[in-house]
Amino acid sequence: MNTPTLAIVVPCYNESAVINQTDSALGRVMESLLKKGKIDEESFILYVDDGSKDNTWEKIELLVRTEQNRQGLKLSRNFGHQSALMAGLNQIRNSVDCCITIDADLQDDEWVIEKMVEKYTNGYEIVYGVREKRDSDTFIKKYTAIFFYKLMKGMGVELILNHADYRLAGRKALDNLFLFKEVNLFLRGVFPLLGFPGTSVFYDRKKRMAGESKYPFGKMLGLALDGITSFSVKPLKMVTFFGFIVFFISIILAFYALYSYLYLGTVPGWTSITLPIYFISGIQILCIGILGEYLGKIYKEVKSRPLFIVENHIRNSDLANK
Repeated sequence: MNTPTLAIVVPCYNESAVINQTDSALGRVMESLLKKGKIDEESFILYVDDGSKDNTWEKIELLVRTEQNRQGLKLSRNFGHQSALMAGLNQIRNSVDCCITIDADLQDDEWVIEKMVEKYTNGYEIVYGVREKRDSDTFIKKYTAIFFYKLMKGMGVELILNHADYRLAGRKALDNLFLFKEVNLFLRGVFPLLGFPGTSVFYDRKKRMAGESKYPFGKMLGLALDGITSFSVKPLKMVTFFGFIVFFISIILAFYALYSYLYLGTVPGWTSITLPIYFISGIQILCIGILGEYLGKIYKEVKSRPLFIVENHIRNSDLANK
């Protein structure tokens, strides 16, 4: 295989506090790979500004102006992490042989990029960055993540355990990725569906250098719901299952009430009335909520609104000519 042209895609949202350190770290990796002849000289880093409210874009512009092989992509507003990734991948997919996505906080070990490139040159089309362990996580985040992966597996969704969005994808994988037209994106579930040869590299996650996490518990929960409802219909089957269970319980309670009235002479009490009402009402609300999640996704898909809108794309050559 010829020396591949590599793009490193870095989604950014309010990353002003870390963007310069991030560029220095990724720049060292790129320089090392170039010296070893593992990537082509046309390789570059693309920063995707996902509608930041601080001066992240101004810093990206400065990096593009002062550093070699840098590009910047500015979205018109905040579209979300998954959409920002798709915007970056769409921008570079026709100009590179492979790409790597990594978050701007560099909690993921950037030196694993070299191992990813080696796996690609050995014939793997997708290489997943996988955390060796979760010791740096808080107690709640650690065990909610474990529960999430087990739940997704139970729902029949194919996921790579302890993999987020740190991965390498080749040109074939990128071209076929864009055959998926859904608006509700969950890239961790889409890439395994592509079916191309894949492997994993393992690393220890670092602490965030500065700034705040862009995935608090609320967003993590939303991502989990997107993953489940985008790739599995088992929750809908569970609604049917719950319906049968409640139906049979209701029949048993009806026979019990009739038996008590005829042979035990009991007067129906408050408990025997309220408990079935609470139970059945709870099941109904749960089922309506599950149906609502799927209905909401259908609503978004039917509208077919764009995943992202690009406001500006800059390269070294563009700024040099100004």
